[in-house]
Amino acid sequence: QIGVTKVNFYILQQQQARDRDQFACKLVSQLFKQGRKLYLHTADEGCAQAIDELLWGFEPGAFIPHGLLGSGEDDTIAIGWGDDPSHHQDVLINLAYDVPSFIGRFDKVAEIVVQAPEIRDPLRASYKYYKDRGYDIKTNEL
Repeated sequence: QIGVTKVNFYILQQQQARDRDQFACKLVSQLFKQGRKLYLHTADEGCAQAIDELLWGFEPGAFIPHGLLGSGEDDTIAIGWGDDPSHHQDVLINLAYDVPSFIGRFDKVAEIVVQAPEIRDPLRASYKYYKDRGYDIKTNEL
């Protein structure tokens, strides 16, 4: 049901896509410690593999169990692209540049914005999409 999903926009002052990915890893770590189940939605397989690699080395000494969707790894934190991750419904961290069709069944959606126009501009359109459909939106200026 639309309106139930809470959407958080995290507005970073940094310019680079890698800053966005680093923040996503921080968010994953925080949410994992809270016991949340996460799905990271990426634009394509290459982006999914890059965020998978980044998560392995993100916090030295800490273990964040994750894997690519369908890999058979622990799916507390799954990373994927394209397909609907049918068994996930807690938190979606959207790292793609458009709004996936399956957001409505997640409790929370996180959108991470950096100031690079090729990232910022599509996410402005995503903000409008959520707003026009009545989602509960919160913005966090960081």
